[in-house]
Amino acid sequence: MKNSKLLIAVSGGIDSVVLAHLAKQAGFNFSICHCNFKLRSEESNRDEVFVKELAEKLNVSVYTTYFETEKFAGENKLSIQVAARNLRYQWFYELLEEQKYDYVLTAHNANDNLETFLINLTRGTGLNGLTGIPSINKKTVRPLLQFSREEIQDFALTNEVNWREDSSNSERKYVRNKIRHEVIPVLKQINPNILDVFQNTLTYLNESQEIINNKIQEISKDVLIFDNDIIKIDIEKLKLLENKKAYLHQILNIYNFTEWNDVSNLLTAQSGKQLFSKTHRLIKDRKFLLLTEHKKENSQVYFIDENTKEVSHPINLTLEFCTEIDDNQQSSTIYIDKSKITYPLRLRKWQKGDLFYPTGMTGKKKLSKFFKDEKYSLLEKENTWLLCSENDIIWIIGKRKDRRFLSKKASLSTLKVYLTY
Repeated sequence: MKNSKLLIAVSGGIDSVVLAHLAKQAGFNFSICHCNFKLRSEESNRDEVFVKELAEKLNVSVYTTYFETEKFAGENKLSIQVAARNLRYQWFYELLEEQKYDYVLTAHNANDNLETFLINLTRGTGLNGLTGIPSINKKTVRPLLQFSREEIQDFALTNEVNWREDSSNSERKYVRNKIRHEVIPVLKQINPNILDVFQNTLTYLNESQEIINNKIQEISKDVLIFDNDIIKIDIEKLKLLENKKAYLHQILNIYNFTEWNDVSNLLTAQSGKQLFSKTHRLIKDRKFLLLTEHKKENSQVYFIDENTKEVSHPINLTLEFCTEIDDNQQSSTIYIDKSKITYPLRLRKWQKGDLFYPTGMTGKKKLSKFFKDEKYSLLEKENTWLLCSENDIIWIIGKRKDRRFLSKKASLSTLKVYLTY
Protein backbone atom coordinates (compact mmCIF):
# COMPACT_ATOMS: atom_id res chain seq x y z
CA MET A 1 0.00 0.00 0.00
CA LYS A 2 3.04 2.23 0.39
CA ASN A 3 3.13 2.81 -3.36
CA SER A 4 -0.64 3.08 -3.80
CA LYS A 5 -2.60 6.25 -4.39
CA LEU A 6 -5.02 6.46 -1.46
CA LEU A 7 -8.19 8.34 -0.60
CA ILE A 8 -8.96 8.71 3.11
CA ALA A 9 -12.52 9.39 4.23
CA VAL A 10 -12.41 11.98 7.01
CA SER A 11 -15.53 13.03 8.88
CA GLY A 12 -13.72 15.20 11.41
CA GLY A 13 -14.20 12.67 14.19
CA ILE A 14 -11.29 11.29 16.17
CA ASP A 15 -10.93 7.97 14.29
CA SER A 16 -10.70 9.42 10.78
CA VAL A 17 -8.47 12.32 11.86
CA VAL A 18 -6.03 9.91 13.54
CA LEU A 19 -6.06 7.75 10.40
CA ALA A 20 -5.07 10.76 8.29
CA HIS A 21 -2.23 11.66 10.71
CA LEU A 22 -0.97 8.04 10.70
CA ALA A 23 -0.99 7.99 6.89
CA LYS A 24 1.04 11.21 6.88
CA GLN A 25 3.56 9.79 9.36
CA ALA A 26 3.88 6.62 7.25
CA GLY A 27 4.61 8.67 4.13
CA PHE A 28 1.60 7.43 2.18
CA ASN A 29 0.47 9.15 -1.02
CA PHE A 30 -3.07 10.16 -0.10
CA SER A 31 -5.81 12.74 -0.36
CA ILE A 32 -8.76 13.42 1.93
CA CYS A 33 -12.45 13.27 1.08
CA HIS A 34 -15.33 14.56 3.21
CA CYS A 35 -19.13 14.26 2.96
CA ASN A 36 -21.43 16.93 4.37
CA PHE A 37 -24.75 15.17 4.93
CA LYS A 38 -26.47 18.40 5.99
CA LEU A 39 -28.01 16.68 9.01
CA ARG A 40 -26.70 18.93 11.79
CA SER A 41 -27.09 22.38 10.26
CA GLU A 42 -24.18 24.69 11.05
CA GLU A 43 -22.31 21.96 12.93
CA SER A 44 -22.02 19.96 9.68
CA ASN A 45 -20.62 23.02 7.92
CA ARG A 46 -18.03 23.53 10.68
CA ASP A 47 -16.97 19.88 10.28
CA GLU A 48 -16.33 20.56 6.59
CA VAL A 49 -14.24 23.65 7.40
CA PHE A 50 -12.24 21.63 9.96
CA VAL A 51 -11.47 18.90 7.40
CA LYS A 52 -10.33 21.46 4.84
CA GLU A 53 -8.01 23.01 7.43
CA LEU A 54 -6.69 19.54 8.31
CA ALA A 55 -5.90 18.86 4.65
CA GLU A 56 -4.03 22.16 4.46
CA LYS A 57 -2.09 21.32 7.64
CA LEU A 58 -1.14 17.89 6.28
CA ASN A 59 -0.37 19.40 2.86
CA VAL A 60 -2.70 17.06 0.97
CA SER A 61 -5.55 17.71 -1.45
CA VAL A 62 -9.17 17.46 -0.29
CA TYR A 63 -12.46 16.61 -2.00
CA THR A 64 -15.76 17.65 -0.45
CA THR A 65 -19.37 17.14 -1.39
CA TYR A 66 -22.76 17.49 0.25
CA PHE A 67 -25.97 15.48 0.13
CA GLU A 68 -29.63 16.17 0.75
CA THR A 69 -29.64 13.06 2.92
CA GLU A 70 -33.10 13.35 4.47
CA LYS A 71 -34.70 13.92 1.06
CA PHE A 72 -32.82 10.94 -0.43
CA ALA A 73 -33.82 8.72 2.50
CA GLY A 74 -37.48 9.67 2.14
CA GLU A 75 -37.56 9.15 -1.62
CA ASN A 76 -35.92 5.74 -1.32
CA LYS A 77 -37.63 4.62 1.91
CA LEU A 78 -34.36 4.23 3.78
CA SER A 79 -33.24 5.06 7.28
CA ILE A 80 -31.02 8.12 7.57
CA GLN A 81 -27.99 6.00 8.43
CA VAL A 82 -28.47 3.59 5.51
CA ALA A 83 -29.09 6.52 3.14
CA ALA A 84 -25.90 8.26 4.30
CA ARG A 85 -23.91 5.06 3.89
CA ASN A 86 -25.19 4.44 0.37
CA LEU A 87 -24.52 8.03 -0.66
CA ARG A 88 -20.98 8.21 0.68
CA TYR A 89 -19.80 4.87 -0.72
CA GLN A 90 -21.23 5.65 -4.13
CA TRP A 91 -19.32 8.94 -4.08
CA PHE A 92 -16.13 7.29 -2.81
CA TYR A 93 -16.11 4.84 -5.72
CA GLU A 94 -16.88 7.56 -8.23
CA LEU A 95 -13.85 9.48 -6.92
CA LEU A 96 -11.67 6.37 -7.11
CA GLU A 97 -12.53 5.93 -10.76
CA GLU A 98 -12.49 9.57 -11.82
CA GLN A 99 -9.27 10.54 -10.01
CA LYS A 100 -7.47 7.20 -10.45
CA TYR A 101 -7.07 6.30 -6.76
CA ASP A 102 -6.29 2.71 -5.81
CA TYR A 103 -8.16 2.43 -2.49
CA VAL A 104 -10.40 4.35 -0.15
CA LEU A 105 -9.52 4.05 3.55
CA THR A 106 -12.16 4.35 6.25
CA ALA A 107 -11.58 4.61 9.99
CA HIS A 108 -13.78 1.81 11.36
CA ASN A 109 -12.38 0.45 14.61
CA ALA A 110 -12.82 -2.57 16.89
CA ASN A 111 -15.74 -0.92 18.73
CA ASP A 112 -17.53 -0.32 15.42
CA ASN A 113 -17.03 -4.00 14.64
CA LEU A 114 -18.61 -5.12 17.90
CA GLU A 115 -21.52 -2.71 17.45
CA THR A 116 -22.17 -4.02 13.94
CA PHE A 117 -22.06 -7.60 15.21
CA LEU A 118 -24.65 -6.83 17.90
CA ILE A 119 -26.88 -4.90 15.45
CA ASN A 120 -26.92 -7.86 13.06
CA LEU A 121 -27.53 -10.26 15.93
CA THR A 122 -30.59 -8.34 17.12
CA ARG A 123 -32.04 -8.17 13.60
CA GLY A 124 -31.47 -11.84 12.85
CA THR A 125 -28.74 -13.02 10.52
CA GLY A 126 -26.80 -16.00 9.28
CA LEU A 127 -23.14 -16.64 9.92
CA ASN A 128 -22.16 -14.10 7.25
CA GLY A 129 -23.70 -11.32 9.34
CA LEU A 130 -21.68 -12.35 12.39
CA THR A 131 -18.21 -12.36 10.84
CA GLY A 132 -17.68 -8.64 11.34
CA ILE A 133 -16.74 -5.74 9.09
CA PRO A 134 -14.22 -6.94 6.48
CA SER A 135 -10.82 -5.28 6.76
CA ILE A 136 -10.61 -5.25 2.95
CA ASN A 137 -13.71 -5.22 0.76
CA LYS A 138 -12.97 -4.69 -2.92
CA LYS A 139 -11.29 -1.26 -2.90
CA THR A 140 -12.31 -0.27 0.63
CA VAL A 141 -9.62 -0.77 3.30
CA ARG A 142 -10.13 -0.38 7.06
CA PRO A 143 -6.69 -0.23 8.73
CA LEU A 144 -7.92 0.55 12.28
CA LEU A 145 -10.23 -2.45 12.78
CA GLN A 146 -7.84 -4.08 15.25
CA PHE A 147 -7.70 -0.99 17.49
CA SER A 148 -10.22 0.06 20.12
CA ARG A 149 -11.71 3.53 20.35
CA GLU A 150 -9.80 3.98 23.61
CA GLU A 151 -6.46 3.15 21.98
CA ILE A 152 -7.17 5.62 19.17
CA GLN A 153 -8.05 8.32 21.69
CA ASP A 154 -4.85 7.65 23.65
CA PHE A 155 -2.84 8.16 20.44
CA ALA A 156 -4.67 11.40 19.70
CA LEU A 157 -4.06 12.81 23.19
CA THR A 158 -0.42 11.72 23.26
CA ASN A 159 0.29 13.28 19.87
CA GLU A 160 -1.86 16.39 20.42
CA VAL A 161 -4.20 15.56 17.54
CA ASN A 162 -7.29 17.77 17.45
CA TRP A 163 -10.67 16.43 16.31
CA ARG A 164 -14.36 17.32 16.36
CA GLU A 165 -17.08 15.61 18.35
CA ASP A 166 -20.24 14.70 16.47
CA SER A 167 -23.14 15.69 18.74
CA SER A 168 -25.38 13.05 17.14
CA ASN A 169 -23.15 10.31 18.56
CA SER A 170 -24.65 10.95 22.00
CA GLU A 171 -28.27 10.66 20.81
CA ARG A 172 -30.15 7.46 21.61
CA LYS A 173 -32.54 7.52 18.63
CA TYR A 174 -30.14 5.49 16.48
CA VAL A 175 -29.80 1.74 17.13
CA ARG A 176 -26.01 1.91 16.97
CA ASN A 177 -25.89 4.63 19.62
CA LYS A 178 -28.20 2.67 21.93
CA ILE A 179 -25.86 -0.32 21.67
CA ARG A 180 -22.79 1.90 22.08
CA HIS A 181 -24.00 3.75 25.18
CA GLU A 182 -26.32 1.24 26.85
CA VAL A 183 -25.44 -2.32 25.85
CA ILE A 184 -21.65 -2.39 25.50
CA PRO A 185 -21.01 -0.73 28.91
CA VAL A 186 -22.98 -3.58 30.51
CA LEU A 187 -20.95 -6.15 28.57
CA LYS A 188 -17.76 -4.48 29.79
CA GLN A 189 -19.00 -4.76 33.36
CA ILE A 190 -19.45 -8.49 32.82
CA ASN A 191 -16.09 -8.84 31.07
CA PRO A 192 -13.71 -5.84 30.93
CA ASN A 193 -11.83 -7.62 28.12
CA ILE A 194 -14.93 -7.94 25.92
CA LEU A 195 -13.21 -6.46 22.85
CA ASP A 196 -10.31 -8.93 23.03
CA VAL A 197 -12.73 -11.82 23.54
CA PHE A 198 -14.79 -10.57 20.63
CA GLN A 199 -11.74 -10.41 18.34
CA ASN A 200 -11.03 -14.08 19.14
CA THR A 201 -14.67 -14.96 18.45
CA LEU A 202 -14.52 -13.19 15.09
CA THR A 203 -11.44 -15.22 14.17
CA TYR A 204 -13.27 -18.49 14.94
CA LEU A 205 -16.40 -17.39 13.07
CA ASN A 206 -14.42 -16.35 10.00
CA GLU A 207 -12.58 -19.67 9.99
CA SER A 208 -15.94 -21.47 10.19
CA GLN A 209 -17.29 -19.33 7.36
CA GLU A 210 -14.27 -20.25 5.24
CA ILE A 211 -15.01 -23.95 5.74
CA ILE A 212 -18.63 -23.34 4.73
CA ASN A 213 -17.56 -21.35 1.66
CA ASN A 214 -15.32 -24.20 0.52
CA LYS A 215 -18.18 -26.68 0.94
CA ILE A 216 -20.61 -24.42 -0.93
CA GLN A 217 -18.15 -24.14 -3.83
CA GLU A 218 -17.96 -27.92 -3.94
CA ILE A 219 -21.75 -28.36 -3.83
CA SER A 220 -22.34 -25.57 -6.36
CA LYS A 221 -20.40 -27.44 -9.04
CA ASP A 222 -23.04 -30.15 -8.92
CA VAL A 223 -26.19 -28.16 -8.10
CA LEU A 224 -25.79 -24.93 -10.09
CA ILE A 225 -25.92 -24.39 -13.85
CA PHE A 226 -24.80 -21.00 -15.20
CA ASP A 227 -26.73 -20.13 -18.35
CA ASN A 228 -25.76 -16.63 -19.51
CA ASP A 229 -27.38 -14.28 -16.97
CA ILE A 230 -29.51 -17.03 -15.39
CA ILE A 231 -28.42 -19.29 -12.54
CA LYS A 232 -30.30 -22.60 -12.44
CA ILE A 233 -30.54 -24.51 -9.17
CA ASP A 234 -31.21 -28.22 -9.75
CA ILE A 235 -34.07 -29.03 -7.36
CA GLU A 236 -33.68 -32.82 -7.35
CA LYS A 237 -29.95 -32.65 -6.64
CA LEU A 238 -30.54 -30.10 -3.89
CA LYS A 239 -33.18 -32.34 -2.29
CA LEU A 240 -30.62 -35.14 -2.01
CA LEU A 241 -28.54 -33.03 0.38
CA GLU A 242 -29.01 -33.06 4.12
CA ASN A 243 -29.88 -29.60 5.45
CA LYS A 244 -30.94 -28.47 1.96
CA LYS A 245 -32.50 -25.33 3.46
CA ALA A 246 -29.11 -24.33 4.91
CA TYR A 247 -27.41 -24.89 1.55
CA LEU A 248 -30.09 -22.85 -0.19
CA HIS A 249 -29.50 -20.03 2.30
CA GLN A 250 -25.75 -20.06 1.71
CA ILE A 251 -26.16 -20.08 -2.07
CA LEU A 252 -28.72 -17.26 -2.16
CA ASN A 253 -27.88 -14.97 0.78
CA ILE A 254 -25.70 -12.66 -1.35
CA TYR A 255 -28.75 -11.92 -3.54
CA ASN A 256 -30.60 -10.08 -0.75
CA PHE A 257 -33.36 -12.62 -0.06
CA THR A 258 -34.68 -12.49 3.51
CA GLU A 259 -37.82 -14.68 3.72
CA TRP A 260 -36.05 -18.02 3.93
CA ASN A 261 -39.12 -20.13 4.69
CA ASP A 262 -40.72 -18.82 1.49
CA VAL A 263 -37.52 -19.57 -0.44
CA SER A 264 -37.48 -23.13 0.90
CA ASN A 265 -41.19 -23.62 0.11
CA LEU A 266 -40.44 -22.69 -3.50
CA LEU A 267 -38.83 -26.13 -3.92
CA THR A 268 -42.27 -27.78 -3.79
CA ALA A 269 -44.35 -24.93 -5.25
CA GLN A 270 -46.10 -24.96 -8.62
CA SER A 271 -44.13 -23.90 -11.68
CA GLY A 272 -44.30 -20.16 -12.24
CA LYS A 273 -44.29 -19.27 -8.54
CA GLN A 274 -41.72 -16.53 -7.89
CA LEU A 275 -40.14 -14.54 -5.07
CA PHE A 276 -38.41 -11.17 -5.20
CA SER A 277 -35.58 -9.59 -3.27
CA LYS A 278 -34.56 -5.97 -3.72
CA THR A 279 -32.22 -6.97 -6.53
CA HIS A 280 -33.14 -10.45 -7.75
CA ARG A 281 -35.98 -12.78 -8.66
CA LEU A 282 -36.26 -16.51 -7.93
CA ILE A 283 -38.66 -18.55 -10.08
CA LYS A 284 -39.85 -22.15 -9.71
CA ASP A 285 -39.67 -23.83 -13.14
CA ARG A 286 -40.35 -27.57 -13.04
CA LYS A 287 -36.89 -29.05 -12.34
CA PHE A 288 -35.08 -25.83 -11.45
CA LEU A 289 -35.15 -22.66 -9.42
CA LEU A 290 -34.17 -19.87 -11.78
CA LEU A 291 -32.27 -16.89 -10.37
CA THR A 292 -32.09 -13.66 -12.35
CA GLU A 293 -31.67 -9.98 -11.71
CA HIS A 294 -34.95 -8.25 -10.96
CA LYS A 295 -35.60 -6.02 -13.97
CA LYS A 296 -38.61 -3.90 -14.69
CA GLU A 297 -41.02 -5.43 -17.16
CA ASN A 298 -40.13 -4.47 -20.72
CA SER A 299 -43.25 -3.08 -22.40
CA GLN A 300 -41.31 -1.03 -24.94
CA VAL A 301 -42.10 -1.37 -28.65
CA TYR A 302 -39.36 -1.00 -31.27
CA PHE A 303 -40.29 0.14 -34.78
CA ILE A 304 -38.78 -0.99 -38.08
CA ASP A 305 -39.40 1.27 -41.05
CA GLU A 306 -39.47 0.26 -44.69
CA ASN A 307 -35.87 1.24 -45.40
CA THR A 308 -34.32 -0.60 -42.44
CA LYS A 309 -31.81 -3.28 -43.44
CA GLU A 310 -30.36 -4.22 -40.05
CA VAL A 311 -31.63 -4.22 -36.48
CA SER A 312 -29.16 -4.52 -33.59
CA HIS A 313 -31.45 -3.82 -30.63
CA PRO A 314 -33.26 -5.42 -28.87
CA ILE A 315 -32.47 -8.38 -31.13
CA ASN A 316 -30.18 -8.81 -34.15
CA LEU A 317 -32.10 -9.06 -37.44
CA THR A 318 -31.27 -8.55 -41.10
CA LEU A 319 -33.94 -7.55 -43.61
CA GLU A 320 -33.54 -7.82 -47.38
CA PHE A 321 -35.63 -8.42 -50.48
CA CYS A 322 -34.90 -11.65 -52.32
CA THR A 323 -35.97 -13.62 -55.38
CA GLU A 324 -35.34 -17.09 -53.94
CA ILE A 325 -36.80 -18.97 -50.98
CA ASP A 326 -34.58 -21.48 -49.19
CA ASP A 327 -36.87 -24.04 -47.57
CA ASN A 328 -33.96 -25.38 -45.46
CA GLN A 329 -33.86 -22.20 -43.40
CA GLN A 330 -36.66 -22.99 -41.02
CA SER A 331 -36.57 -21.39 -37.56
CA SER A 332 -34.06 -18.57 -38.07
CA THR A 333 -35.57 -17.10 -41.26
CA ILE A 334 -38.96 -15.97 -42.46
CA TYR A 335 -40.06 -14.96 -45.98
CA ILE A 336 -42.80 -12.34 -45.82
CA ASP A 337 -45.15 -11.10 -48.52
CA LYS A 338 -44.63 -7.34 -48.40
CA SER A 339 -48.17 -6.69 -49.70
CA LYS A 340 -49.61 -8.26 -46.53
CA ILE A 341 -47.81 -6.09 -43.97
CA THR A 342 -48.10 -2.50 -42.79
CA TYR A 343 -45.05 -0.39 -41.95
CA PRO A 344 -43.56 0.34 -39.58
CA LEU A 345 -43.13 -3.25 -38.39
CA ARG A 346 -42.95 -3.68 -34.63
CA LEU A 347 -40.78 -5.66 -32.24
CA ARG A 348 -42.42 -6.29 -28.89
CA LYS A 349 -42.91 -8.80 -26.08
CA TRP A 350 -46.05 -10.90 -25.76
CA GLN A 351 -49.25 -9.52 -24.27
CA LYS A 352 -52.29 -11.12 -22.72
CA GLY A 353 -54.77 -12.10 -25.44
CA ASP A 354 -52.14 -12.45 -28.20
CA LEU A 355 -52.98 -15.06 -30.84
CA PHE A 356 -51.58 -16.13 -34.19
CA TYR A 357 -52.24 -18.51 -37.08
CA PRO A 358 -49.43 -21.10 -36.88
CA THR A 359 -47.95 -22.65 -39.98
CA GLY A 360 -48.82 -26.32 -40.33
CA MET A 361 -52.15 -25.88 -38.53
CA THR A 362 -55.66 -24.81 -39.38
CA GLY A 363 -57.26 -22.07 -37.34
CA LYS A 364 -55.66 -19.85 -34.74
CA LYS A 365 -53.91 -20.38 -31.44
CA LYS A 366 -53.44 -18.29 -28.35
CA LEU A 367 -49.82 -17.45 -27.70
CA SER A 368 -50.26 -18.48 -24.06
CA LYS A 369 -51.35 -21.97 -25.26
CA PHE A 370 -48.34 -22.13 -27.58
CA PHE A 371 -46.03 -21.33 -24.66
CA LYS A 372 -47.71 -24.00 -22.53
CA ASP A 373 -47.51 -26.67 -25.24
CA GLU A 374 -43.85 -25.87 -25.86
CA LYS A 375 -43.19 -25.98 -22.09
CA TYR A 376 -41.76 -22.47 -21.97
CA SER A 377 -40.50 -21.29 -18.63
CA LEU A 378 -41.59 -17.88 -17.36
CA LEU A 379 -38.18 -16.48 -18.31
CA GLU A 380 -38.36 -17.97 -21.81
CA LYS A 381 -41.75 -16.30 -22.30
CA GLU A 382 -40.37 -12.98 -21.11
CA ASN A 383 -37.34 -13.23 -23.40
CA THR A 384 -39.35 -14.05 -26.53
CA TRP A 385 -39.61 -11.29 -29.14
CA LEU A 386 -42.44 -10.93 -31.63
CA LEU A 387 -42.27 -9.37 -35.10
CA CYS A 388 -45.63 -7.73 -35.76
CA SER A 389 -47.53 -5.86 -38.44
CA GLU A 390 -49.55 -3.32 -36.48
CA ASN A 391 -50.55 -5.59 -33.58
CA ASP A 392 -50.77 -8.86 -35.54
CA ILE A 393 -48.01 -11.40 -34.98
CA ILE A 394 -45.95 -12.20 -38.08
CA TRP A 395 -43.27 -14.27 -36.38
CA ILE A 396 -42.49 -15.61 -32.93
CA ILE A 397 -38.87 -14.86 -33.70
CA GLY A 398 -36.77 -17.98 -34.05
CA LYS A 399 -39.71 -20.23 -33.11
CA ARG A 400 -42.93 -20.18 -35.13
CA LYS A 401 -44.41 -18.25 -38.07
CA ASP A 402 -47.89 -16.94 -38.81
CA ARG A 403 -49.08 -18.39 -42.14
CA ARG A 404 -51.09 -15.27 -43.03
CA PHE A 405 -47.98 -13.25 -43.85
CA LEU A 406 -45.82 -15.83 -45.61
CA SER A 407 -44.69 -15.39 -49.19
CA LYS A 408 -45.83 -18.45 -51.10
CA LYS A 409 -43.35 -17.95 -53.91
CA ALA A 410 -40.38 -15.70 -54.37
CA SER A 411 -40.91 -12.35 -56.04
CA LEU A 412 -39.60 -8.82 -55.90
CA SER A 413 -41.97 -8.20 -52.98
CA THR A 414 -40.61 -11.07 -50.87
CA LEU A 415 -38.99 -9.72 -47.70
CA LYS A 416 -36.46 -12.04 -46.12
CA VAL A 417 -35.96 -11.47 -42.37
CA TYR A 418 -33.43 -13.57 -40.50
CA LEU A 419 -31.66 -13.74 -37.19
CA THR A 420 -28.01 -12.74 -37.12
CA TYR A 421 -25.83 -13.91 -34.25
